Amino acid sequence: MRQRVARVAVTAVLVALVLLATPLALAIRSSLYADQRDTLERAALAAAVRVNADYRTGDPAELRAPGAGERVGLYDPGPALRAGTGPRAGDTMVRQALHGLIARTTTGSELVVAVPVSHNEEVIGVVRASSAVSAVRERVFLGWAALCGAALLALTVAVLVTRRQARVLATPLEDLSRHCRAVTEGDLTARAAPSTIAEIDQVARTHNDMLHSLAELLRHERDFTTNASHQLRTPLTGLQLTLESGLERGDAQLRPVVEEALASTRRLHRTVEEVLRLAGSGGLPYHAAPDRPLDQILEETVQRWHGLFAQAGRRLEYPLQDVPAGVRVPGGPVTEILGVLLDNAHGHGSGSVRVAVRDLDDALAIDVGDEGTLRTDPARLFSRGHTGGDPVSTGGTGIGLALAQDLAVSLGGRLFLAGGDPTTFTLLIPVRSVE
Repeated sequence: MRQRVARVAVTAVLVALVLLATPLALAIRSSLYADQRDTLERAALAAAVRVNADYRTGDPAELRAPGAGERVGLYDPGPALRAGTGPRAGDTMVRQALHGLIARTTTGSELVVAVPVSHNEEVIGVVRASSAVSAVRERVFLGWAALCGAALLALTVAVLVTRRQARVLATPLEDLSRHCRAVTEGDLTARAAPSTIAEIDQVARTHNDMLHSLAELLRHERDFTTNASHQLRTPLTGLQLTLESGLERGDAQLRPVVEEALASTRRLHRTVEEVLRLAGSGGLPYHAAPDRPLDQILEETVQRWHGLFAQAGRRLEYPLQDVPAGVRVPGGPVTEILGVLLDNAHGHGSGSVRVAVRDLDDALAIDVGDEGTLRTDPARLFSRGHTGGDPVSTGGTGIGLALAQDLAVSLGGRLFLAGGDPTTFTLLIPVRSVE
């Protein structure tokens, strides 16, 4: 942020300096050359005033002493040098001045001004004044050096001012960024401090208001989770105790029914625990669930669902020999995910259902597929509240697939649709080997 602001400001200053310094440098050069020509012209005019017409008859001409670096000479109509210094024969400028005009020019090495000397409306001679171009060029270079120094000073001041302004602009934004990172790391008490910049203060106030609303929302969700935990666990525990008491005192005919009801209640209790644990973790990976051997989890899951598929005249295939030996996974979440997928296949799929395991070295792929065809939008398949709605399609079941996907993410894995015809879901989970 600071570097970008500084670059923009310095670039703007450089462009302004170039746009101003270039014409100013040309103006300095033009002004110094024009000033030197004016000086030569004044020297030539001063000398011409002192020339007497008798110089042609041998009377010596008295010329004023030239300035430093100047040469002044008097030429007759010949034109030949009669007094002072200069070329012995008059040059082009002298011949032009013999016509009554002041001539000015810049040769390769000299600045020359020639002024006619008149007497009784007749040009009787020419005063030629000249100086070296190198002297003017040195003055031009000195002027340009002063201009560069002023530009460098202006650039230095601009850089210092820009750095200060960049710090003033960037500091509140950096503070706001640190507060956002703190919120990302879980500190919901972080608040952005006010600054001296109204626009950034407005963003900070909006950020703080949003954070306050988010904190209130999370507080309500935590309260709901706590309430749900209490209101669900207490009656489920009481129901389990009642069934266990009935199991001890019941007759032999009711015993299988009570045992099945007790097993269902225990599974419901584990489901509630997993859902509450997921809600408490915020969907982040967690390791609270104990690891269990994968082959035991799959075998128990298949045994629990085998009867339901058999009652519907469908087969549930489970090749146990494909499961790698000694592999452990979080028992509760994986059991819930497999239960959602098999319930989904039972309610919306058709034909035989197959559970297959593929070893991917540091991860396992568990495929659950049936012989049905997907007839719902795959993009909405894992959306909460979406239902496939087709009796022969393996579609979403409102919350089940969304919950299963959240559980997979919480384990550091993935749940996705691997194929639509036939329909196949794949669960990818990291694994740990038994030591």
